[in-house]
Amino acid sequence: MTASPVPAPYVEPWLRGTHADVPAVSRAVLHALDLALDDIAKWTGGLTDAEVHAQPLGLPSVAFHLRHIARSTDRILTYAEGNQLTSEQLTALKAEQSGDESLAALLAEVEVSFSNAAGRIRVLATANFDTFRGVGHKQVPTTIGGALIHVADHTQRHTGQVVTTAKVLKALRS
Repeated sequence: MTASPVPAPYVEPWLRGTHADVPAVSRAVLHALDLALDDIAKWTGGLTDAEVHAQPLGLPSVAFHLRHIARSTDRILTYAEGNQLTSEQLTALKAEQSGDESLAALLAEVEVSFSNAAGRIRVLATANFDTFRGVGHKQVPTTIGGALIHVADHTQRHTGQVVTTAKVLKALRS
C-alpha cells in the first residue's frame, strides 16, 4: 500500500474509486490510510533527517508520530483480530519515543505497516463489526468495528500532527 502518484488536480482517496471490492466501512478505513500516506509524503518532503527528529516549540517530533502511526496501526488491528499484544509489539511500543532512523526508513516503516494493515482490514471486512473485542490487559470493551474505525481516526489524528510539525519546521527555516 504505497502512496500512489497523486493525480492533478488532487483527488482525495475516497473519491478515486479505489478499494471498491471492500465493504463500505472497511473501504473508508483503507481510504483513511491512503490519505495519511498522501499527506505524510507531501508534508515531509524536503525535511532533513535532523528536522524529522527535532522538537520545535516542544512539539513531539515527526519521527515519533511516524513510528507511532505505523506501530499503533499494528496494535489496534491485533486487538480487532481478538489477540493480545506480543512481546515484540510491546518492545516496539516502548521504543516509539526514541530512535535515529532516517526519514526514508520511517516512511518505509509506515508504508509496510499500512500494506500489512490493508490485508488484515480486508480479512476483517466480512466480520460482524459488533463482535466484542477487549483492549489491553484490562480488556477494555470495544468491537471489531470500533477498532477498525479507531485505526482510521487515530491515524488521521497523528498524521495531522505530522503535518503541523512539518509546517512549523519549514517555517522556522526562514
